[in-house]
Amino acid sequence: MSKSIFSGLEDLGFDDIDEIDLYNTKKKEIKKEELLELTDEEKEIKLLYDREITCPVCDNVFKAKAVKTSAARMSGRDSDSFIRYDVINPYFYDVWICNKCGYSAMKSDFNKLRGYQIDLVKEKIQPKWRPKNYPDVYNVNIAIERFKLSLLNYYVTDSKPSKKAMNCLKLAWMYRLLKDTENESMFLKQALEGFNSAFFNEAFPLYNMDKFTSMYIIGELNRRLGNNDEGSKWFSQLITTYGVPSKLKDRSRDQRDLIKEAQELEKGVDKLNNVNSSEKQNTKEKKGFFSRFFS
Repeated sequence: MSKSIFSGLEDLGFDDIDEIDLYNTKKKEIKKEELLELTDEEKEIKLLYDREITCPVCDNVFKAKAVKTSAARMSGRDSDSFIRYDVINPYFYDVWICNKCGYSAMKSDFNKLRGYQIDLVKEKIQPKWRPKNYPDVYNVNIAIERFKLSLLNYYVTDSKPSKKAMNCLKLAWMYRLLKDTENESMFLKQALEGFNSAFFNEAFPLYNMDKFTSMYIIGELNRRLGNNDEGSKWFSQLITTYGVPSKLKDRSRDQRDLIKEAQELEKGVDKLNNVNSSEKQNTKEKKGFFSRFFS
């Protein structure tokens, strides 16, 4: 008979604990099997929980969906810090909305309202607000709607440029998931404008980004929008500035190299276009010369 890890406790009354599974591995295996049989929506529901929130505008108590800490599984990261997730996307649940008055914001800002901002929400948001019941599981289109409502609240309450910029950046990421490049670019431009303003007018950190990370994001947004010269300036400044973490310097070099490659490619295309244009012009001149003899 195999020895139990609890052998020796029989005299203390514990003589029926031979088959204990200390780490509940059998229960976990059952949970995994059950999870495989669930639909995608049912899986997401199991990875969510409700948080009780009090609205700072109207004192309404409501429940907000939140993703369990252990549920978010990262599958990759884009060069502008957009994290890609498997199974469930925490970005979809980043905005909290009070269904009574219409106040909304990204969860990290939700309770950070001043008195005059509360008055602005009551004056400009609450009278127009039509309550909406969202499903248990959000998708990218719902996330876009919620981020836009959040952005409207930031605008109405005259919030800091960094808050508006981060909201716009996350909207750009949502459109990236949809492969909607037009709307992605529109919100990347808005994000860049906001971060530029915040960099020179706000105290650091900007939305949890220190000065160097903010410089990198501004450089990368410029690169993504085709502002190669401006992007290269920000990356070069990071590379040559003392105290910048080595990983961030390496990333900046990589992105500056991408800009150089894009510029070289652009020069090559321009050169080829010029050659083709010259050849067409020469052909036209030759045709014009010979046409005299055959007219």
